[in-house]
Amino acid sequence: MRILVWHVHGGWMEAFVRGQHEYLLPKSADGGAWGLGRGGREWPAAAQEVDLETLDPASVDAVVLQRPEEIAAVARSLGRRPGVDLPAVYLEHNTPKGDVPFTLHPLADQSTIPVVHVTHFNQLFWDTGTASTTVIEHGIPDPGRLYTGEREEMGVVVNEPVRRGRVTGTDLLPGFAGVGPLRVFGMGTEALPESLNLKGFGLSEERLRIAGDVPAPKLHQELARCRLYLHPLRWTSLGLALLEAMHLGMPVLALATTEASRAIPHGAGLVSNDVDDLQRFARRLLDDPDDAYAMGMVARGAALQRYGLDKFLRAWDELLADLPLGTRRGSHPQSGTASSGQDRNSGHDTNARHDTNARHDTERTHP
Repeated sequence: MRILVWHVHGGWMEAFVRGQHEYLLPKSADGGAWGLGRGGREWPAAAQEVDLETLDPASVDAVVLQRPEEIAAVARSLGRRPGVDLPAVYLEHNTPKGDVPFTLHPLADQSTIPVVHVTHFNQLFWDTGTASTTVIEHGIPDPGRLYTGEREEMGVVVNEPVRRGRVTGTDLLPGFAGVGPLRVFGMGTEALPESLNLKGFGLSEERLRIAGDVPAPKLHQELARCRLYLHPLRWTSLGLALLEAMHLGMPVLALATTEASRAIPHGAGLVSNDVDDLQRFARRLLDDPDDAYAMGMVARGAALQRYGLDKFLRAWDELLADLPLGTRRGSHPQSGTASSGQDRNSGHDTNARHDTNARHDTERTHP
């Protein structure tokens, strides 16, 4: 199949473009959220950059939507309406925001575009009404068991921790810095030292070591040298960096929120909402590299079984093969479908230009 899909979440795309299809990635001269293309990544040749405005509409077999505005963008550029005369699926990466658990999904109560969630937690908490939903859990291209744990540090990967604040558990980092050094990777982490002000907690600034935004291969190598992986996120979808750390063979500590308790098995570290327990456990692992190594092996085994790349790609192949064709060109769209005059939740006019300043909170260090 030839699948139109925007490069929105780099970590997820890292796995998706390794399937058996052709992946058409919109590219524009100014790049950004609506034209990133491959984004300079070393992806298979099947991941092709395309100009959406000149793309042959008949050459597209399906579209994987990730933002409500993409429905109008596809209909305007291709003259084919997702879910009506172009097979479509909506991929929901994120936990619901707003009045949880009553947050209404933008594609709720329509019958032509299935909604795919990346975790069972997200499927449970989003209100999608009568819309068809399923879960395809993340898949990770295995970076290999690179763990050495030679550094007596806690590794953390988070994007824009100052802006996102309590969502990503940024306020918890000084407490963990009191236990041992933190090495923090990700976009916007250079603002952390001033924001956290460890001196105000009586801690040396050396307890916070900013590694910044680095390419994935280097991230894996450097992260694997840390004794353990810390995942203090309160309210985000299951972070791909957590799953990558498990693949690397790292023991992991996480808050018992969203999907973490499903992802991290007993013996792979600790999952708890008792921050004091997490801090004591972190100190234990920092002091005992052999124990940390054994837990990391459990983590890796679980990650390979549940979040392996082959399992992920098979699930997507099955979904795409069964994707409903929708109604045919010229027929009357159903109320509430993607082709109706307004998006149900956001009020977007499908004839209006999409928001070129749209943001997407990634949970992976590389967009």
